Amino acid sequence: MPSLSEETNGRIAYLEPGSTIGIVGGGQLGRMMALSARQMGFRIGVLDPTPNCPTAQVADFQVTAEYDDVAAIHELAERSDVLTYEFENVDADALDDVRDLVAIPQGTDLLRVTQDRVHEKTFINEHGTETAPWRQVDGIDQLGSALDEIGYPSVLKTRTGGYDGHGQTVLHGPDDFAAVRERAQHEGMFPPSILEGFVDFAFEASILVAGNGRDFVTFPMVRNEHRNNILHMTIAPAAVSPQVERQAHELAIRLAKGFELSGILAIELFVTKDDRVIVNELAPRPHNSGHYTIEACSESQFNEHIRGIAGWPLPQPKLLSPAVMVNVLGQHVAPTRALIPEHPEWHLHDYGKAEVRHDRKMGHITVLCDDPQAAVAALEATGCWDDLR
Repeated sequence: MPSLSEETNGRIAYLEPGSTIGIVGGGQLGRMMALSARQMGFRIGVLDPTPNCPTAQVADFQVTAEYDDVAAIHELAERSDVLTYEFENVDADALDDVRDLVAIPQGTDLLRVTQDRVHEKTFINEHGTETAPWRQVDGIDQLGSALDEIGYPSVLKTRTGGYDGHGQTVLHGPDDFAAVRERAQHEGMFPPSILEGFVDFAFEASILVAGNGRDFVTFPMVRNEHRNNILHMTIAPAAVSPQVERQAHELAIRLAKGFELSGILAIELFVTKDDRVIVNELAPRPHNSGHYTIEACSESQFNEHIRGIAGWPLPQPKLLSPAVMVNVLGQHVAPTRALIPEHPEWHLHDYGKAEVRHDRKMGHITVLCDDPQAAVAALEATGCWDDLR
């Protein structure tokens, strides 16, 4: 049984090995959480609608049901000592309903903030951290007014939902505004949205921060490259100035303290040409850009997440080697598998997904190296990712 002494606000003082962690969501993030949790001696349950999902393959049991199935969430809660989640579009009300059955160390305030872009931007700004200029937009007339203030180019995003570029429209000029207005008139609705000004950034980056509700530690800042609105590659470390590195670490700790964070928080960043660090988005769970930590750091993001929600002390992660992580999408599975015999330096992670689909994340490869740029060039030279050029 878990130690629940000194439990406050859903957080536990210490979760003993042998206890059960229930994961809402059975994709690759849940799978890698489960592998870390197993190493620490925990049992794993998962709620996911797909039988034998990636997490279920390494779990003790699966509740096979939709994420909004109240009875299924209750079943997972009753069979678990702690609940966590691998994606942010979880029903926060449903989690609140089972708080009397199970500890939820991350709470639901973090979920509610990151599920709504207006709440998210407000939280970030109120904690002394810069974002792109933005305006709440709840109708086509408000969009016109917001464009008068922010100008072109800008990005229209739905307040809730959306990932990998979905739910986003880039407005380059009046013609794009007219197209949005025509679409709204045709559909008879305009979803609650947010308009963000474009940031003239030098590159995209991210940083991870972990907490156990009391103490907080950060991972190295990394550089990210997106292609077709999907993360393609992460380079660790980001090779930035000490000033930029310091800004990123300070804002990460500031936001973690604001949430009284348990588990991992991923912070997507823009680094501008004049060395300002601007927050783009938050993710209240392990993140694609942190997969390199499994091989390259003294503690992986998944280890720290499990330690955080279990109330364990958090060691400060150290970067043991520079690294490059590249995603393996559906169209890259066959070419990368064919080259495995030729690349002993590849640390290949296959997520165990049954259906291979174009642009679906099927796995990733991490390369430890002395020269990240040479490692990037070597990966690109294989031709496996030529479709993304």
